[in-house]
Amino acid sequence: MKPESMLKNRLELLKERSSAAELGGGAKRLEKQRSSGKMTARERIDFFLDEGTFEEFDKFVAHRSHDFGLEQQQFPGDGVITGHGLVNGREVFVFAQDFTVFGGSLSETHAEKICKIMDLAMKTGAPVVGLNDSGGARIQEGVVSLGGYADIFLRNTLASGVVPQISCIMGPCAGGAVYSPAITDFNVMVKDTSYMFITGPDVIKTVTHEDVTKDELGGAMTHNARSGVAHFAAESDEHCLQITRELLSFIPSNNMDDPPFVPTSDPAGRVEEKLNSIVPESSNQPYDIRDIIHNVVDDGYFFEIQEHYAQNIVIGFARLGGMSVGIVANQPAFLAGVLDIDASVKAARFVRFCDCFNIPLITFEDVPGFLPGVNQEHFGIIRHGAKLLYAFAEATVPKITVITRKAYGGAYCVMASKHIRTDINFAYPTAEIAVMGAEGAVGVLFRREIAENDEAYRQNKIAEFEDKFANPYVAAERGFVDEVIEPKITRPKLIRALSLLKNKRDSNPPRKHGNIPL
Repeated sequence: MKPESMLKNRLELLKERSSAAELGGGAKRLEKQRSSGKMTARERIDFFLDEGTFEEFDKFVAHRSHDFGLEQQQFPGDGVITGHGLVNGREVFVFAQDFTVFGGSLSETHAEKICKIMDLAMKTGAPVVGLNDSGGARIQEGVVSLGGYADIFLRNTLASGVVPQISCIMGPCAGGAVYSPAITDFNVMVKDTSYMFITGPDVIKTVTHEDVTKDELGGAMTHNARSGVAHFAAESDEHCLQITRELLSFIPSNNMDDPPFVPTSDPAGRVEEKLNSIVPESSNQPYDIRDIIHNVVDDGYFFEIQEHYAQNIVIGFARLGGMSVGIVANQPAFLAGVLDIDASVKAARFVRFCDCFNIPLITFEDVPGFLPGVNQEHFGIIRHGAKLLYAFAEATVPKITVITRKAYGGAYCVMASKHIRTDINFAYPTAEIAVMGAEGAVGVLFRREIAENDEAYRQNKIAEFEDKFANPYVAAERGFVDEVIEPKITRPKLIRALSLLKNKRDSNPPRKHGNIPL
């Protein structure tokens, strides 16, 4: 056979096999996937990556099982599409489970494909994005499929803090499969079509006699608002992928890179008069901390994370002078901005992510303390609150704090105070830095005298305490606050501080790793 004839035949074979691989589980199953309101695996990858940049690996890999009739069902790719491409011009590794092939179930070869791109991601320093849509372990392969999950979990763990890992839950994710997304940095779920749980409704009904739907048990809003497992609730597959692209725009490709710089036309020296009137005169009156954030950051844009969970604290990404920053802020509009178990855990994990990937931290503080209560104590507020303290203290990235109003008790220490290595601490003139509020303090210090005198005596003592402590100047005299600033100049002050800290170098003592109070 002539060489050109052989090449022609081989090209025909390549075309034939490629077509088979791109059909997944077949045209009927692909159409069923679309009719259920979901994109197909290949459509998801094409939508997610920059146009024409996807390079696929292991397109023709097939399973090796010969049990339970599997040898009669061979699908090229074996239920997962893997490879790499560009997102806004930056390299990203991606895998997309294909529900049309054995329900996206994980086999030995399916797992090997995912592990291959994760290994490459760590070697090359690029993020990993998983598009999860799977019925779980392939039952016919038994322990081999379980071993495949463990192989993935190991790589999730080794890659943690090395390259960003994002999980998009775009269908079922149940049983042991949930632990891979649990280890990754961010989880994006799609409303109505995705769910995550260890044991499904049928098993729960059998064991505990509780009736619950899949959505109630592990749907997008359940994990966004109640469990805190998920970080975003998308309206559709397309929305989920758009969120993920935007999330990547704020973070570096690996732990050795700096976050992306995005030039802005918003002046670095912009003075915002509105900021002078946002914090109320009354220390007990609520306000939305987002109003301060939006007026400070570039173009007023704040990319909030976990907005439905632990709403007494606000976290997310923004830019200041084009620089990506992570923002942690108490929210006086919800539970007066107290720290509780959920808020502490939510913020601690975010702080640690930012520290892993060289993203400066901006803290807006207005916290009356930790939430009191028997449940909080019994469920471990001491241990969980210590997580946030540990995270801030351990972080070596640039750290800047703005005290807008209350900074009471141990919560003052925890919220990136000067004492735990925060670099620059500002305070508004409205700041109150004390062990507790004036009424509570007077009640403790002058209990006997108050009982023996009239209301006017109590009010005088409260006014005396407020005059001494309901201001930032005692802390400023001690150097615990670097500067008391007028709120309207918050933006230029923060940008100038970030510029100063750009080349900051700090480190922790040599050790294998710390022992955060999990």
